[in-house]
Amino acid sequence: MGQQIRSWHLARRSDKSLDDLARMFNSTVQGWINYFGRFYRSELLSFLRRLNTHLVRWAGQKFKRLRRRARRAMAWLAEIAARSPALFAHWRLGARPDGWAMGAG
Repeated sequence: MGQQIRSWHLARRSDKSLDDLARMFNSTVQGWINYFGRFYRSELLSFLRRLNTHLVRWAGQKFKRLRRRARRAMAWLAEIAARSPALFAHWRLGARPDGWAMGAG
């Protein structure tokens, strides 16, 4: 799964919007959630949080004000996740960029 995400080169896709990225990759991520979430849920959640770090890198490349400011980019992504938690498949599961996992808080 990690190799697949690295092959997507999310940070280089600064021409795409967040909605475009969600449309492009949600079906694959939802398949991983359906398959691996059945028996390896804790490992899957830690992996899906890594997907958020790739989205943070994407935001840093897309928006000049977030470049070299990973915490600010993570806060921006958390704000988006709070407004529309169903945008990405892994956000629906509970691996949101605000640091909360499913069942916490």
